[in-house]
Amino acid sequence: MIEVTHLTKRYGSNAAVDDLSFRVEKGQIYGFLGPNGAGKTTTMNILTGYIAPSFGEVLIDGHNILEEPEEARKCIGYLPEIPPVYPEMTVLEYLQFAADLKKLPKKERSTMIAEVMQTTGLTEMQGRLIRNLSKGYRQRTGLAQAILGYPDIIILDEPMVGLDPKQIIEIRELIRSLGQKHTVILSSHILSEISAICDHIMIIAHGKLVASDTPDNLMNLMRGSGSLELTVRTTEKTLREMFHSLPGILSLDVKASAEPGACDATIKTEADNDLRERIFYLCAQEETAILRMQHTHVSLEDVFLELTEDHPKETDEKNGKKRKHFGFNGKAAMRENHEEGVRENDSDL
Repeated sequence: MIEVTHLTKRYGSNAAVDDLSFRVEKGQIYGFLGPNGAGKTTTMNILTGYIAPSFGEVLIDGHNILEEPEEARKCIGYLPEIPPVYPEMTVLEYLQFAADLKKLPKKERSTMIAEVMQTTGLTEMQGRLIRNLSKGYRQRTGLAQAILGYPDIIILDEPMVGLDPKQIIEIRELIRSLGQKHTVILSSHILSEISAICDHIMIIAHGKLVASDTPDNLMNLMRGSGSLELTVRTTEKTLREMFHSLPGILSLDVKASAEPGACDATIKTEADNDLRERIFYLCAQEETAILRMQHTHVSLEDVFLELTEDHPKETDEKNGKKRKHFGFNGKAAMRENHEEGVRENDSDL
């Protein structure tokens, strides 16, 4: 449904979006995740034709957003972070106005408006002024105009910012229902919302796409960052000697425990290497009591922090390092940079 190739947006010397490439397949809910200032909103504004890129190409259902803007926009329903509503209008007046702007067939407008109000839970609010609505209902009103006309793609920029927990649950369920008939792109910096709603996650940092996969696959890719935490009734020296011979240990951190006569250990292991059974038999053989053993895995939050960690570009270039990118099938792949000459001329395009 959407194909983005080498998308770049520069403001002077600052690259808000830097050589971004990805594809959005039909019939899924995509989460566009990143810290504040990562370039999420800029990318969405380019996808919807609101601003033009400095370089790169965006195809919406095969239509170039610059060369065929009207055809491309017909495929998109867009809800910005601040809903574009008019407080002096009623909900019904606003949706009728949006239908006029979208040039929907006059014979079908009333039916469409009634259906989207039913879908978004606005039927009972249709006669109320938008200024008198709660933030949750204003968000629903903005969402109603986005899905009016039944576009194939719905783009939602931070749709749950500022909502209370009840409103968040309601909007979350609404987005899930929309995902059954539409392709949805949802931006957020709230990890719990993205993981609860989305089928596929794209993580952006410093204007670059650093990961793109399902939530489960993203965590599996970093499973080696999991750890084993123990409390063992023995001395620190003895514990180090016991575990020294165990294969697959990346690191071992031992310290005194709050439990009398015991010590705490944190073991980092290789990917898919579960040492719990070996440790159990080893401690039994040495007649050493295990008071606690807990196997922890990386969370989506750990993945996010690892991939969006701030490494200055100058340092990476100086050390000859390249950042790791995860492909659409969950496999690590390195992406090559454009030639410097192309980079320098981006702002002139």
